[in-house]
Amino acid sequence: MSKYQKLSEQIKQQIQAGIWHVGEKLPSLRKQAAYSGLSMMTVLQAYQQLESQGWIVSQPRSGYRVAPHAALSQNRTDTALHPAESVDINDYIFDVLQASRSPGMASYGHAYVDPLLAPRHQVNRSLTTAVRFMSIHSVVDNLPPGNAQLRHLIAQRYAAQGMQISPDEIVITAGGLDALNLSLRAVTQPGDWVAVESPAFYGALQALENRGLKAMAIRTHPTEGIDIDALERALQTHPIRACWLMSNHQNPLGYSLSDEKKARLAELVKRYQVYLIEDDVYGELYDGEHKPKPIKAFDNSGHVLHCSSFSKTLADAFRLGWVAAGDQAQKLQKLQLMSTVTTSVPIQLAVAHYLHNRNYEHHLKQLRHTLAERKRATCQFLVDHLPQAVEVVNSPGGYFLWIILPKGSDTTALYHLALKHHISIAPGNMFATHAQFAHCFRLNASYPLDHAHQNALATLCDLIAQHIQALVRH
Repeated sequence: MSKYQKLSEQIKQQIQAGIWHVGEKLPSLRKQAAYSGLSMMTVLQAYQQLESQGWIVSQPRSGYRVAPHAALSQNRTDTALHPAESVDINDYIFDVLQASRSPGMASYGHAYVDPLLAPRHQVNRSLTTAVRFMSIHSVVDNLPPGNAQLRHLIAQRYAAQGMQISPDEIVITAGGLDALNLSLRAVTQPGDWVAVESPAFYGALQALENRGLKAMAIRTHPTEGIDIDALERALQTHPIRACWLMSNHQNPLGYSLSDEKKARLAELVKRYQVYLIEDDVYGELYDGEHKPKPIKAFDNSGHVLHCSSFSKTLADAFRLGWVAAGDQAQKLQKLQLMSTVTTSVPIQLAVAHYLHNRNYEHHLKQLRHTLAERKRATCQFLVDHLPQAVEVVNSPGGYFLWIILPKGSDTTALYHLALKHHISIAPGNMFATHAQFAHCFRLNASYPLDHAHQNALATLCDLIAQHIQALVRH
């Protein structure tokens, strides 16, 4: 951290501690330079940063004073906000994911749906057909923004929800995470602040770390979703450039935002002129009659970049996603040309062939029904076998359960213990920049409750009971 940044952070903490009150004049540049031993230029940079973040305001011939909305933070810490000047989580996530790859593992820690639920034979036939008839010009024809027929079919799926998204706004990507990363690169620069949920999808935290971005983690309720009032406070007090949020069946908690919240989020990013990168890769996996709308459906300003994928519904190995990027589409195409050049041509052609010639809706209906049944059965099994002190959060749709152990529990230690029994879970520390979810973990409930999985879950429940008993003794 540079000298002016250290001074800026010091003054911010002083305001939070009530040393400087709202409307109170800060020391002049000359006095602050004398107090701190820094140059006047360094002090000016610190004051300008605080002003850009909304902590102080400058007044002609009167110097700098504490801004009115700084009262939100005065005399207390806003527990709904968890700012992180840097993100350092990739090594931890890599270790967890690598250790979960052993053969014979009960993979409750993975984020992918049970691969046996994919329409493998139909998808493979589409791939064979696509490769057989692929022309020598296919690479050029399918450069960014991607295969024209595929973008047209995706636009028609948006239209079925009453959304007018032109095929020209859609960019085909190498999976949902690639769509999200390209969107992040398009609307941020290293050092920018990005608002994320707390807990958040670990891929978002990895992306922030990789790009050198700062994370503003916003308190998120397990069933109701992100605290929008807290998000607005963050937008007022920090120069947030973008938000990365999940709208439907959030990973890891599983909730879906209400239409009221989605509309309010669209209005909020419009008012504060920030971009919202919407991660909606689980949107098709709803439990009920009606598909939930994305935040993009409420966007009338072009500030929402809607990202989705076929990885969770069709074939995870295909790694095919897209962004409805609006006026950012051309920028994403240029970024894609500088990185992956293009998404795999055979895969684009195969998915376009499948969507055009197969009954994708029938597959989705069966998939949703199976996942809902498996999730309910798994949840009930856990409720019946876990200690009463453990809470199982089960929101409709998707296939994740969020397990909350008593405070003081360490699910990273539980994870390592479970690995010895060939069981993987996703410990809570994967999903946060701080350790506030160390007592929680995510469980993938997309697997059948057959004999092998019942035994694995029973073992996991026993390990959790032992962990809690040891916690009580100490």
